[in-house]
Amino acid sequence: MKPLKIALAGLGTVGGGVIRLLDTNRELIARRAGRPIEVVAISARDRTKDRGVDLSRFDWVDDTGALADHPGIDVVVELIGGSDGPALALARKSIAADRAFVTANKAMIAHHGLELAEAAEAKGTALKYEAAVAGGIPVIKGLREGAAANELAHVYGILNGTCNYILTTMEAEGRDFSDVLAEAQALGYAEADPSFDIDGIDAAHKLSILASLAFGTRLDFDAVQVTGIRHVLAADIAEAQALGYKVRLLGHAETLGDGLFQRVHPHLVPVDHPLAHVAGSLNAVVAEGNFVGRLFFQGRGAGDGPTASAVVADLIDIARGEFGPAFAMPVASLDVRDAADAGERRGRAYLRFTVEDKVGVLAEIAAAMRDSNVSIESLIQRGAQEDGSVLVAIVTHESPERNITQALERLEGSPSIRGKPMLMHILD
Repeated sequence: MKPLKIALAGLGTVGGGVIRLLDTNRELIARRAGRPIEVVAISARDRTKDRGVDLSRFDWVDDTGALADHPGIDVVVELIGGSDGPALALARKSIAADRAFVTANKAMIAHHGLELAEAAEAKGTALKYEAAVAGGIPVIKGLREGAAANELAHVYGILNGTCNYILTTMEAEGRDFSDVLAEAQALGYAEADPSFDIDGIDAAHKLSILASLAFGTRLDFDAVQVTGIRHVLAADIAEAQALGYKVRLLGHAETLGDGLFQRVHPHLVPVDHPLAHVAGSLNAVVAEGNFVGRLFFQGRGAGDGPTASAVVADLIDIARGEFGPAFAMPVASLDVRDAADAGERRGRAYLRFTVEDKVGVLAEIAAAMRDSNVSIESLIQRGAQEDGSVLVAIVTHESPERNITQALERLEGSPSIRGKPMLMHILD
């Protein structure tokens, strides 16, 4: 049968992985797709760089945007990255030219996915982005297709492998954040500028996509509340372990009244929850449906192999003619939801204070909790550190999150408290 012909933009780790995967599993992929899948044109910034694959068999196109007009192309695959710029220009041009479009670009989908989906619907072509969330884990397909008959109550999980590697290494070895971050950078798990990962932005992009798929709502990245792991101490992880928890950076979305709640935040996860056992650079996503129950997806969330696997899975769907609306339903059918008031959510929390070693500090903290109607379940005070400060860790009983926020506001500016307290919600 006639091959599905691909134009590939971007020849970094993932781009090279796509070519190697198509070469290695060529016959198997052709059988599953019903026809061969062939890369015929490529584009990247550096034509001379050795990428470990034979590129001489492909048409080299210097202008990335020209891939959309390359003769005979069925699909354009974008692996450049960036929410705007050349990637977005290529997406718009490809869809306008009636080419199916496949991307691993979560930032572009989070910011411009609705626009691109509407354009693809108008053209009757495919917009696919399985590789944009959780690497090789088929979570997009799982939510869009496998759980399509269910009303979902929650979707949450570990969405950034860099943060999970750092937290689980701190947990296993008792080391400080800055030390483990430097090691992650040396090993290639973290970028030279790691802020996109450790400050939670990468996870927030992915969460906004999952929330749209899970709840049938319009993408709203700006509504995601984001806190990263930059201020998590080894002492926090040790205290969590003593209490029967593991620290994980979670993205969590749910409908709350008429609104949509979306948050990326460090959490204490009970040791008997599956997410507590997701270690290293792995990702995992949990979705809870009213008929199917709990669904758990786990696997490698980045790297050439897993991400290339997701890209090629999308290509196989397109080769079969199997694609529908990018967000499980037409864009016009997606609900518009305001951001939910997080203060209405009820739950328990972990609070860590660095305080002066003097009489009355615990009473001051306890009074702020009492006056905000927050009940303390447990309190641990550790001995003075070298700088004369003392760590105080509190676990609260369940209460509205608004009350916990009010308690922390009451303590702002206290001369007894050094720096900003650490708040981590507890996954119950």
